[in-house]
Amino acid sequence: MKNLCALAICTLFALPAAQKTVWAAKPRHCIFRVHAQANPQDTEIFATSVRAQLSGKNVAIEKIPRISERDVIAYYPYTAKDGTYGALLQLDEHGKIMLDTLSIERRGSFLFVLINGRLITQLEIDKRVSDGKIYIASGLTAADIDSMKRDWRLIGQRKR
Repeated sequence: MKNLCALAICTLFALPAAQKTVWAAKPRHCIFRVHAQANPQDTEIFATSVRAQLSGKNVAIEKIPRISERDVIAYYPYTAKDGTYGALLQLDEHGKIMLDTLSIERRGSFLFVLINGRLITQLEIDKRVSDGKIYIASGLTAADIDSMKRDWRLIGQRKR
């Protein structure tokens, strides 16, 4: 009986601590997704259609992103010539492997970059990318850069 009471008391104290670690994950401000071009024959369960910026045609993209904001560890923003912003995003080890794999397996196809729910750019895969960096030339707003600032460190800064 003593063991049962001790177990119940330990469980009562451990439960709030466990809930805090599970539910108190760092909230994300910037939503960053990289989707690969899908097979046009894929069903609506696996792919969706978007209008490509380069060709103007409807293109099928995978619904599940290959790279997300959880794979980004740092960024470096700059002002583009058209008045918008651009950024260089540095990926963690998982994101680096995913980008490298995509650049080998999907050569000749496109990657679609969405930030905060907007299609920002499409990147044509023409060579292997093994450095773990994604370059967004332009199309970002000041609000996008501000949300990146809340989540990631600047490239070259120490970890927070």
